[in-house]
Parts: sequence; structure tokens; C-alpha cells
Amino acid sequence: MNLSSYLLYLAAVVLLVITPGPTMLMCASNALNHGAVRAMASAAGALTASLAVMAFSALGLGAVLAASATAFTLLKIAGAAYLIWLGIRMMRGSAPPLRDAPVAGRRSLYVQGLFVGASNPKALLFFAAFFPQFIDPAHPVLPQFMLLAFTFVALDGLMLAACALGVGRVAAWLRQARVVRWINRVCGGLFTLLGGLLLLSRRPA
Repeated sequence: MNLSSYLLYLAAVVLLVITPGPTMLMCASNALNHGAVRAMASAAGALTASLAVMAFSALGLGAVLAASATAFTLLKIAGAAYLIWLGIRMMRGSAPPLRDAPVAGRRSLYVQGLFVGASNPKALLFFAAFFPQFIDPAHPVLPQFMLLAFTFVALDGLMLAACALGVGRVAAWLRQARVVRWINRVCGGLFTLLGGLLLLSRRPA
């Protein structure tokens, strides 16, 4: 991979990670309800899921999903169901003042990040289609793949950390139950909407 190809990949990844999505929404919600430090546990889970998705794509699972309508549909339904369940749970949850809110454990937040990060089968298809555009088959593939994966995880991690820390600072002023309840309902609604859009999405031709 030459420098110009890498810089093009870098620009594409920057545009990708700054676009709001389920993982960013999750980090913002967890930072508000549990604090920025604990929100980073969910970010770590999401980054772990991204690494797994990239590895599966490299192993050919993305091609399998692209070729099999049944496999794609089953994974899509599972991912959409989880996002919808998470959204409904957030919307229905009680919202005491933030200082009195129950604090979730880091392990549970990490697992939540894993599920949110891995809930979209299109991520597999994206990486399966995206990575080959920047890999030079004339050179060893594994070092190039590792560079691309590390770059994505590093930039995505920085973005999620900035999101969690930014919301964590604002959270100090968001002590009213009404405000927390409103934010949880909005975030829950967006999760439910994302799950519905995923459920309605079609397998790429």
C-alpha cells in the first residue's frame, strides 16, 4: 500500500467515524447516565466488536453474508431486535436525578458495547468491500490489513472517547430528572429507529 492510498483511506475513515451512529449514541447515553469513565467501557466493547467484524470480513464471512440471503436476514433480524429492545428499555426506564442514578458495572457496559458494535451485519459487508480497495495484492496482505484495522480502531476510539468525555462534562449540569428522562427517551427512540431501519434494509445486490 502506497502513501497516497493510505491517506485516502485515512480521509475516508475520518468521515466515517465522525458520522453519528449507534456506538456514538450509546457512549453519549452512558456518559450521561453513568459517567464518562464507565462509558469508556462500552466504547471498548464496541471497538472489540469492530475488530472482530474486521477479522470476520477478512476471513470471508462478509462474502458469505453477501452471497446468502438467509444468513444476512437472520443476522439482520437479530441485530435489529437487539437495538429495538435496547431503545425500548431506555425509553421505559425511570429517570431519577443523575446523582442518584444507579451506576452500571463496567462489565455490563462492555457487553452492551459488544452487542451494539456487532449488531449490524452491514458492517461485515462494509469492511469486506472497503478494505480490499486499499490493499495491494502485490505485497503481504496481513501487515496491510493490520495497519488498516489499527487506523480505524484508533480513530474510532478517539472519537468515542471525545464523545464520552464531552457529554461527561455537560452531565454535571444535567441534574434534573426531567432533562435526563427527555434525553433517555430521545436516545431510546433513536435506537429503536435505527433498529427499524436495519430491519427494513435490504441485502446489497
